[in-house]
Amino acid sequence: MKRLIAKGWRPLLVLVLFFVIWECTSRYSQIPKWLLPAPSTIFKEAFTNYNLFLSDTFSTTKLAVSGYIIGSLIGIIIAVLLHVIPGMKNIFYPYLILSQNIPIIVLAPLLVVWFGFGILPKIIIITLVCFFPITVAALDGFKNVPNDLMQYMRMSGATKWQIFTKVEFPNALPPIFSGLKISATYSVMGAVISEWLGSDKGIGVFMTLSSSSFRTDRVFIAIFIIILLSLIFYIVIVIIEKSIIKWMPKEGKR
Repeated sequence: MKRLIAKGWRPLLVLVLFFVIWECTSRYSQIPKWLLPAPSTIFKEAFTNYNLFLSDTFSTTKLAVSGYIIGSLIGIIIAVLLHVIPGMKNIFYPYLILSQNIPIIVLAPLLVVWFGFGILPKIIIITLVCFFPITVAALDGFKNVPNDLMQYMRMSGATKWQIFTKVEFPNALPPIFSGLKISATYSVMGAVISEWLGSDKGIGVFMTLSSSSFRTDRVFIAIFIIILLSLIFYIVIVIIEKSIIKWMPKEGKR
């Protein structure tokens, strides 16, 4: 906890300074509230009318967590299959990269046409956003095993499955968690994008309604909620990482 406080006070100080500058600029420059409300106005609205977006926050959180879990599992499974099956990576890896060149905002309407306005197209969007960083990170971890360790396992008569479970997969855990942390922040963004396409609740819906009614303060509330959820997801993955990867040397920990 002391180390966390020692490392965290500087970013917190910068954040406080940013809000102070923002507050002073909004107040003394006489900027209209509909254009750029002061932070005090935004926080007052958030605490006063929290019931307007509380259920939307829970809905987005549930959607993001569901899509993130599914996307993470699919990302790890794809990475394992591409690694253990000979020739699979050379065939399918270019298509994985190609899948990330298709803008989600363009693909999303097609998913709605194909699967309707239910939860399935939303989960697919979040999965598409989340799985790629995990797959790439896992593949890098699988192939970056020290050669001397691989030679020792082969000389010991270890099977391919034993090499994978005892050496390659444990070696890939740090990169996998790096991919999980990236995808954790992407999952919230994917959930909000999916809610824009056709939903009756969620932070994406709250943001759209607030923007159309020129309630800029509520738009900023939605933005802050998205940032907060992404940060919480990231911290949770960091805590899980530190509880699982205890064999890493201290200099290798983050």
